Amino acid sequence: MRASGVRHLYQCPMRWADLDLLGHVNNVVYVDYLQEARVDMMRSHGPSVRRGEDGSQGEDLAEGVVVVRHEVTYRAPLTFRFRPISIECWVTEIRAASFTMAYEVFDETPDGRVVHLRASTVLTPYVFATERPRRLSPEEKDTLAPFLEEPLPKSPRIEPVAAERTWSPGHYPLHVRFSDVDVYGHVNNVKYFEYFQEARIPLMERLGRDITGDTGFHVVVAQTDVDYRIPILFRLEAYDVHSRITHVGSKSFTISSEIRDGDTVLSRARVVLVFFDPATQHSIEPPAEFRDAILDALAA
Repeated sequence: MRASGVRHLYQCPMRWADLDLLGHVNNVVYVDYLQEARVDMMRSHGPSVRRGEDGSQGEDLAEGVVVVRHEVTYRAPLTFRFRPISIECWVTEIRAASFTMAYEVFDETPDGRVVHLRASTVLTPYVFATERPRRLSPEEKDTLAPFLEEPLPKSPRIEPVAAERTWSPGHYPLHVRFSDVDVYGHVNNVKYFEYFQEARIPLMERLGRDITGDTGFHVVVAQTDVDYRIPILFRLEAYDVHSRITHVGSKSFTISSEIRDGDTVLSRARVVLVFFDPATQHSIEPPAEFRDAILDALAA
């Protein structure tokens, strides 16, 4: 058993623009918070520079990494306030060419800690000049080692989504904005969550409109897993996002999605959504008509 390691604490400021229609911090924004906490940890504790074998300066772990996978579990709604939100981050695995970080977004209250989110991220060091991953240096492993704790349970792999060649409720044309791209020319990992959110909204709207024209309830995100396979780059032509319902429960359902460039899969996601009553702030069972509609979509 590994001993409990050191955890880095980051106080993340919140913005009014972070909120959704329910007054909660939007599920997409949390991933931005996690990125801020991770970069702060690496800048505070990591090697400032890394030099390549030829003596040239390389990227450090604060910015010279790419995300391979995110697993995010949303536990309690977070509302806006002027004081920052607390984020702890630590390391759960160190491998030859990758490492895994874990996070907890929380408030300390008189009644104890209230956890809003738990997540993990698999990262690999990357040489952007050559567009190739690299191995962790001994110095980098030594930097990460004090933060090492036991691994968290992992989500199962995300299954492929059958792509459709024509417009359908599950198809969304994805246009990358220039502001989505980081200094290395890749779409930032946080933006993928926004893309998958944008892709599932038309699907949800179509299902609700086919029933009553107004669902009369809301859905909130309970879990999001994203696999990053090939970097998405800025271009004028749209990419394709294909989504389908893959599971239906009594109070929740799952949407799996893929971002594609032709036949090439760039990223996959699996999102668990829960039916939610904003008046009681609790999960609910959806109207029978809507549940029948998503069951029909599952069968299709």
